[in-house]
Amino acid sequence: MNKKIFYMIRHGESIMNAEHLRQGREGALSELGRQQAEKTGVRLAHIKFDAALVSPFERTKETADIICKQIKKIRKPIEYVELLAERRNPSEIIGKSSDTPEVKKVIDIIDKSFHTDDFRYSDEENFTDLRDRANELLKYLSGREEHVVLIVTHSIFLKMIAAVILEGSNLTAKKYNLMSFLNTSSNASVTVCECQDNFSFKGLFGWIFPRLKTTWRMIAWDDFTRADIQV
Repeated sequence: MNKKIFYMIRHGESIMNAEHLRQGREGALSELGRQQAEKTGVRLAHIKFDAALVSPFERTKETADIICKQIKKIRKPIEYVELLAERRNPSEIIGKSSDTPEVKKVIDIIDKSFHTDDFRYSDEENFTDLRDRANELLKYLSGREEHVVLIVTHSIFLKMIAAVILEGSNLTAKKYNLMSFLNTSSNASVTVCECQDNFSFKGLFGWIFPRLKTTWRMIAWDDFTRADIQV
């Protein structure tokens, strides 16, 4: 039995978050975002991490740097992992205010309405793209050798990771959009997931064959208050 724990952090508030602008890869943390990251680092300081895996966006890199300065022990240097990137927004709304009618319309269509799994508004990463990337990430993480891992990623992708863990092959765009709408993802909050390898046994013509099965479960979601976050 091989158990691994992943502490998944959403980045701190960015300047573009504060200004309600739709983001791409760019966007540094606001002063509040830096304070949020530092507070989360203090909360996690007592945990001995084997590795830190970080989305290669400006706001996640900055968040990870602040958090890791507070943590007493991380066995390996920070690694930047493209699989942890945020969902790609439609290019026509990047840098524009979420409060404008034209951007609100796009957000309502792709994030808040029920649509088919393969629906695509323009050049964004759609539900199917994001679901497949979340599955690829979980496979990648389960194959890592480390047992306690810090991850810094983004709100929408973090929600997709959770949705894939909870729903598996039953996940649809309709279910995901509903789950995303009903569950907040706070800046610098901690989500904890566990991955475990178990052997199951299957009989065939009198023979018993062991089969390795990886299972995932959610331990904590969007936790930004408790100091006793270690599991």
